[in-house]
Amino acid sequence: MLMPKRTKFRKSHKGVARFKRVATRGIYVSFGSYGLLSQENAWITSRQIEAARRAMSRTVQRGGKIWIRVFPDRSVTKKGSEIPMGKGKGPVDHYVAEAKPGMMLFEIDGVTEQQAREAMRLAAHKLPVKTKFVSKDLV
Repeated sequence: MLMPKRTKFRKSHKGVARFKRVATRGIYVSFGSYGLLSQENAWITSRQIEAARRAMSRTVQRGGKIWIRVFPDRSVTKKGSEIPMGKGKGPVDHYVAEAKPGMMLFEIDGVTEQQAREAMRLAAHKLPVKTKFVSKDLV
């Protein structure tokens, strides 16, 4: 699964949920012919990204190329169950990528539009955000 090799700080802050913010970078189909566009704010875990990638790869079967446009670089910590309050933040549990509305999550090329649409549909079921299928000529 995806995770950074090293980070400047081991634990990150949660930050403030800014639901009105839309993505300004990573919003176009840059590498492939078709893409999967996020329509909501959410944290996407590295496990969800990997599950979506596997679903897409299984569909295209060596027929096309897939680009993952998000990377889980934010650490999420978790304390064990039944641990009393206090005593610090807890160890890093997993990594997440922040998805904003309008952000391109995946791209695909080398397949027909019907195959790409099916692959993206299966990938979208693995993600916690509403998504939209786009093609290079539409964006």
